[in-house]
Parts: sequence; structure tokens; C-alpha cells
Amino acid sequence: MTAPAWLLEPEVGLCPCGCIGRRRKGSFVGKTLAGASGVLRQAIFSEDVAAGRGLLQRLDPRVKLVSMVGLLIVVALVHSLPLLAGAYVATVALAVASGLSLGFFIKRVWLFIPIFTGIVVLPATLSVVTPGNVLLPLWTWHGHAEGITEQGLHGAGLIIARVATSISLVVLLTLTTPWVRLLAALRALGVPKIFVLIIGMAYRYLFLLLDAVDDMYTARKARTLTGDGGRRSTAAGRAFVAAGAGTLFGKAHQLSEEVHQAMTARAYTGNASTLAGFSLRRVDVVFVVAAAAFAAALLLADR
Repeated sequence: MTAPAWLLEPEVGLCPCGCIGRRRKGSFVGKTLAGASGVLRQAIFSEDVAAGRGLLQRLDPRVKLVSMVGLLIVVALVHSLPLLAGAYVATVALAVASGLSLGFFIKRVWLFIPIFTGIVVLPATLSVVTPGNVLLPLWTWHGHAEGITEQGLHGAGLIIARVATSISLVVLLTLTTPWVRLLAALRALGVPKIFVLIIGMAYRYLFLLLDAVDDMYTARKARTLTGDGGRRSTAAGRAFVAAGAGTLFGKAHQLSEEVHQAMTARAYTGNASTLAGFSLRRVDVVFVVAAAAFAAALLLADR
């Protein structure tokens, strides 16, 4: 059962033109839960993409995992900006060949971490941090021009390109591989059981707890009359967050005990199992050879 659409509207009963009623800013609790719902939708969308018939979806998860890890190491060793740009273009080509939406893939890669990385490395472009040829003078110090240097821009570009390419490889792996098969591939490659178990449980029950928080907030909203002031609403929201955190902690503790007992009763050994087994095919061998050749070409060109 899901909540009715009218209950989930941020401003119920208001005219779209704003001539009837008084508009209020949404609460921080609602915005946070809306973001959590977006995470759930993205996870469901990722599972649908992983079930497609693209290039990477047809590969053995072990092959993809080993190939992506190898390419990540190579990208970390390359010091040429044009080569890193070429590697990023190759990841975009893989995304297109795998049936991923190009706009979604680019936004998912560039919307957060590379932009923040650019903000972090921005001071490194200044001459006070990285001395060199000043391209854009910003101020003078003892008669010398200070500002953005060519060497600083090159170093910042290397970091941003390396981070963007690395994130693209990770996104390709996670979007084109079902989570259960990815965990099984990790275990098949010798990753310790406890590591795989913690990742699997955290991924699975994080969404369950998010759903529980959403249910708690929807139930509170259905039983609360609106019309109080903004200050009172903010205080009530903070009280709800504090009480909800304690309730959620109790639910998580109880759930962990029940899940552990259920897993023990079913003779769980810590290994991730899938209905379809792993098998190497010709396309897997071709992809591994192509990835190794591409990595070797990057290293040789960089040297």
C-alpha cells in the first residue's frame, strides 16, 4: 500500500497561481526524505539498467571487476592530460555501448565529486601554492605579479580528469552489474567473507531503514494539523528527528537480531549465491584482451 498522491504534495489545496492560500517553505525533514526517496529511485533504476542487454551487461562480473580495477590502477599512474581525456572518452563510449543514457551518465559522474574536487584543487592553481608562469594576474606582491599559473592549471586538470575517469569506471561497473552478482564476484576473487557480508547487509538494509523513516514521517504528517507558525513547525520537526532517530535505532537493533537468527536458521555461510553461475565466454576473453591492450597503450604513450 502506498500513500495517496494528495498527501505527498508539498502544498495541499493551494492554487497553482498563488492567489489562494499562503505558501510556506517546505520543512527540512520533508526535503531530506525526498532526497532519500531519490536515492531509492536511482537504486531501482540501476537494477533495471543492470538487467539490460548492453555490452557490459553481457560480461562475466568477475571479468568486469578485474578489468575495471586494472584500469583504475592505470589511470592513477598516467600523468598526461590528453591521455586521461582519451580514457574518459572511452568510458563514455562504453556507457553508450551498454545502453546507458548519456545525459544520466555524465550528470551522475560530473554533478558531485569532480566538481567538489575542482573546488578543492582550485587553490593549487595560484602562484603562492604552485609557482610558475602566471597566465592570469590577480594581484601584485613586492612588484611581482601573482595569480593563476600554467603549472597550477595543469596539475588541477590532471587531478580532475583522473577523478572523473575513475568515477566513470566505478559507475559503469555498478550500473551494469546486479548487486548480488557483484558481491558473488568479489567473493569468487578471494575477498574475505566478512567484508562481503558487511557490504551486502549495509546496502540491503539501508534502503529498508530509509523506507521505515519515510513511513514514520508519512504517518506523522497524516496525523498533524497544519497552520502553526514557521518557528513552531521547525521546533516540531527537530523534535520528530530526535525521536525518530531513537526509534529507528531500536528498530535497527531488533531487525539485526531477527535477520541474524533467520540467516543462522538457514545455514548461511557468508558466501553470496546467485541463481545463475559464472562462466567465461568468448566475449569475456575479448574484453579482457582489449582492456589489457588499452591499459598497456596508455602506459606506453605516457612514458
